[in-house]
Parts: sequence; structure tokens; C-alpha cells
Amino acid sequence: MVNSGCANACLGEQGIAAASEMASLTARKLAIKAEDVLVASTGITGIPLPMDRIRYGIKETELKEDGGHDFTKAIMTTDTRPKEIAVRVDVEGSKFTIAGVAKGAGMIHPNLATMLCFIATDALINAGFLQSSLQDAVDTSFNMISIDGDTSPSDCAFLLANGLAGNKIISFGNGGAFQEALDEVCTYLAKSITRDGEGATKLIEVTVEGAIKQAEARQAVRTIVSSPLVKAAIHGNDPNWGRIVAALGRSGIELIEGKLDV
Repeated sequence: MVNSGCANACLGEQGIAAASEMASLTARKLAIKAEDVLVASTGITGIPLPMDRIRYGIKETELKEDGGHDFTKAIMTTDTRPKEIAVRVDVEGSKFTIAGVAKGAGMIHPNLATMLCFIATDALINAGFLQSSLQDAVDTSFNMISIDGDTSPSDCAFLLANGLAGNKIISFGNGGAFQEALDEVCTYLAKSITRDGEGATKLIEVTVEGAIKQAEARQAVRTIVSSPLVKAAIHGNDPNWGRIVAALGRSGIELIEGKLDV
């Protein structure tokens, strides 16, 4: 159950009670257990949820085959456009779909932050591999983007599977195609969030090659993309690549200046 416009954060027991009621009302609506309901909130911090509107919304909610786009638009806050993608995968005659939606669009740093992502698949898949694949996909997508360098609460990335595709069960030994498709979904949504950042006019992509360790490459990338000076140069169409070198120099990685190429 998702609400947009109010983060339900920094409200103490009142906020916890509101989230609990959302879960209970949704469980009653769907005839499931409250502990099986995922609750997500996004919006302004410190303002109580308008529970009368929440109760009405849950009561009126209905599952529709074409409701995905409406859901995507409903969770937007400062986003200027919806963010959604679906990928169809065919592995040895077995077909399944992975679909995802997300919202941004400010205070994105350094891991997720004020963004919500919901991914669903009809693939029949091992639960342990499902969790592992999501962690890997998020680590190389949502955990590598930065808009304004500010952090925020109320973030999540959910991946749900119902197994209705009837494919051969996917697990660690045969999950390559699923992981590749999930990576594509998460990367597309992560770029969509960044491209639609508050006040953003450009999307910056940074690639680091020749790093000793992957961790150092990630550290270098994150330092460069979060640098205000690098952003200012690119926004102003100023080819001042010295700012990239300066950011790289303070990133804390081991650097051989004589082999550096920008």
C-alpha cells in the first residue's frame, strides 16, 4: 500500500500507528494477513497522514489489468513524468515478464533516498535468488545515482514474484537471463529518476576503467557524479575537465597520475 504527498516520517508513535492501520485496512481489503502487506509513503516530512483520505482510498482501490500506468502517475511527487518499464524474457521457450515503476525526484544520495521502486514478475523463482538478484541489481543502479547529494528517509525497492508464468524454477544455477533483465529494468528506472531530478537539465554518466578494485571504481564514480563543480561545468557547457580530475583526486582511491586519462 503506497501513499504519495506525505512521508509519514518524524511523527513518532502517531506515524507508526498510521502505518499499522494502513497495513491492517489493506489486509482486510485483500483477505490476507497484515504482516504480508508492504507499506510505503513518500512526500513531505513531519505532517500527519490524512487518515480519512487513506481509509477512503483503500476502500475504493480495485485491481485492474490496465491500472499499472495509473499507479505510476499516482505515486509521483516532484516528478515531471512517470517512470515505468516492462521487459519480456524468453528462455528456452519459457516466457516471463519483469515490470517496474519508480518515483524520484530529489534528495537522491547515496543509496536510494527519497525514491520508491516497485517491481513485479510472473516468473517462478527461488526466494533466495530473488532477494540476491534484487540486491545485485539495486547495487549497480539505484545505489550509484546522485541528484543533489542530499539524503532522505522513506525509500524502498520492492521485488515481488507470483510464479504464474509456469516456467522452470529459476535459481542460482540458471538465473543469468533473469538477472540481466532485472538489471535492465533497474538501470532504466535509475536513469529515469536522475534525468528527471529537481531542476535537472542534463543526465551525466561516468565510466571508470582500469581501477584496481571494483570498490575503488564505485568510489571514484560516486565522487565525480556528486561533485557540485563537475555538475556546474556540465550544466554551463564548460569543458573544464580539470574539475573531474580534482574530484577523482579527492575520492580517496589509489591514483597514478601519469596513467590518468579523461
